[in-house]
Amino acid sequence: MKSVFFEKDNALIPLTEKQEREFAAFNEYVNIYFASVKKPSVAEQSVTRRDRFDELYRDMINLPKKERRANLVSAMRQDFETQALTERFVGENLERKRHNLICRRQRLARKAYLQDFNFFVTFTFDGEKHTEESFRRKLRNTLSLLSSRKGWKYIGVWERSPEKKRLHFHGVFYIPEGTMPGKLFEKNDYSFRAHKRQVTVQNTYFNKRFGRSDFAALPETELRFALAYLMKYLEKTNEKIVYSRGTEQYFVSDVMEEDVVCRIGVGKRKLLLYDDFVCWDEGEYLGKVNRDLIRRLCAKQLLNRLKTNKVASYRQNA
Repeated sequence: MKSVFFEKDNALIPLTEKQEREFAAFNEYVNIYFASVKKPSVAEQSVTRRDRFDELYRDMINLPKKERRANLVSAMRQDFETQALTERFVGENLERKRHNLICRRQRLARKAYLQDFNFFVTFTFDGEKHTEESFRRKLRNTLSLLSSRKGWKYIGVWERSPEKKRLHFHGVFYIPEGTMPGKLFEKNDYSFRAHKRQVTVQNTYFNKRFGRSDFAALPETELRFALAYLMKYLEKTNEKIVYSRGTEQYFVSDVMEEDVVCRIGVGKRKLLLYDDFVCWDEGEYLGKVNRDLIRRLCAKQLLNRLKTNKVASYRQNA
């Protein structure tokens, strides 16, 4: 016979047979209940409404805006008590996506117009040589090495072809003279997209390692069209932009008051300068702004940042 302890009487009181059966049945019920309750995994616990929205947004990225909004509201409705709260949440997050896209476009344009890009390049992988994962990894590693060792600069995005969904990499490149690996050659083939024969310039080095490469000369007057092409894929694929090291967004210079046209922007915090403004560095005259000067100032900024990071790393390890 079992006993139960009562604090009030400070004594052990034996249970009756009926109480023992009820007690055993209750224990069995509790054990079955907790055994049936599935403990959520760490991944499930960490999923938020925002994560769920971002996942749904990626799946609906190619839908028209009105249809996308309606589908997002419908899919997120189960997470909210009312329709109004759902619509408010979806609206706020769509605005967040729009704001982030604008910032990414601005960053892309600012970085691009400080460079001297001379090629528009497309890389496509061969399924016999790579998977998508290995293509991404090895191409990024190859371009990174060419950037650090040969002075290449590039800005690009990943994209899938609409028909075959094969992964591509499109980018604008600055390739210094004499640093091109392999050989460029012309290839005459048929374009199924344009439905005509075309002559493309390809590279033996990249073709051998990845599959296919297309190099097109990029005059300065056509840079804006190439950037518009890249920007289209920011919204279309929601992929991150790939930047090489050294593609600065700004260059730092002191300016004279007579070179300022006026103040602009929110709070008049920005200065509109004349096209031929003069650059100064702590009292040292550098000359009128030009491509070579901008390149030197950007290189100086990069060097100073690397020195700062190295000093900070040394202090942390000390």
